[in-house]
Amino acid sequence: MKIKEILSVLEEMAPLAYAEDFDNVGLLVGDANAEATGILVCHDALETVIEEAITKKCNVVVCFHPIIFTGLKKITGKNYVERAVLKAIKNDIAIYSVHTALDNHKQGVNKIFSDALGLVNTKILVPKQNFIQKLVTYTIPENVESLRNALFDAGAGKIGNYEDCSFNSKGIGTYMGNEDSNPEIGNRFEFIENEEIKIEVTFEKYLQSKILKALFTNHVYEEVAYEIYDLQNTHQNIGLGMIGELKTPMNESEFLAYVKDKMQCGGIRHSAFVGKSIQKIAVLGGSGSFAIKNAIQAKADVFLTADLKYHNFYEAENQLLLADIGHFESERFTKNYIVDFLKKKIPNFAIIFSEENTNPVKYL
Repeated sequence: MKIKEILSVLEEMAPLAYAEDFDNVGLLVGDANAEATGILVCHDALETVIEEAITKKCNVVVCFHPIIFTGLKKITGKNYVERAVLKAIKNDIAIYSVHTALDNHKQGVNKIFSDALGLVNTKILVPKQNFIQKLVTYTIPENVESLRNALFDAGAGKIGNYEDCSFNSKGIGTYMGNEDSNPEIGNRFEFIENEEIKIEVTFEKYLQSKILKALFTNHVYEEVAYEIYDLQNTHQNIGLGMIGELKTPMNESEFLAYVKDKMQCGGIRHSAFVGKSIQKIAVLGGSGSFAIKNAIQAKADVFLTADLKYHNFYEAENQLLLADIGHFESERFTKNYIVDFLKKKIPNFAIIFSEENTNPVKYL
């Protein structure tokens, strides 16, 4: 198996287009055309993890966090990032990161977090914006079904829990071809009025080239009339964080003890108790202080995240309980999900769970 075949499976699990603009996801080190010998899945691709991959004869390391986050001007081994990259290059090991591509996926980091706590009725906390486009095109009635189905097959027409969504309306199209035209209906220099169907479908904008290929390939006209619009709609199934409910409410101290056990936390920093019964839970794996207002607006009883600073705790405003459970802890089950996904998609291939604990934070 070529490494590029594994990359296709990883992009199916976490499309790179889902990642945040600031992020660095995908293949960071290595040759996609090389033969794969095995996959090691880890949280952070540190030098010790690369050594583990060498020992276990895995030349593909799939990590959650990107070991290369900002640009490297030199690679001399002077810090932990450069040492890991050097060792990977010297030993022909590819490194691939999923990070916010999986953060933003509806089955990704925050669904894993929610499932670990037993939350039900979950939905995205901060839906992704500027991610949906709309295609409008026109064709003759005889071409509508095949064209529309081709657009659906390319990924258009998905809205929430529904697929194959479109709007179709009848109208009259007009045209007249010049000497270089080859019209499907009528002749050159002939003014044509013809019944047409207007088809409107939405799609995730990273699919645009695929959608246009389906349009041009399956349309019967020599010249295809179409428009593409950017929509202001948020994407309800892509975004950061998640909000859900406990089946049975708890008081605040019971709930934090429950979280500490389920997420295997070394400690939990939290804001002052507000005396609420805890049932509606907002979560955001990793650094989530930017979403405190979103959790309050969603009327969450508690917001679980990581990397909160001193002044962030004031932002609770006695409206909810804020809890910092630790960055690693909030994402700790992510690599389990990656391993399970890869084993289902690539059976009978060496996919190994890294035994290295890369959490840099220690507790007394």
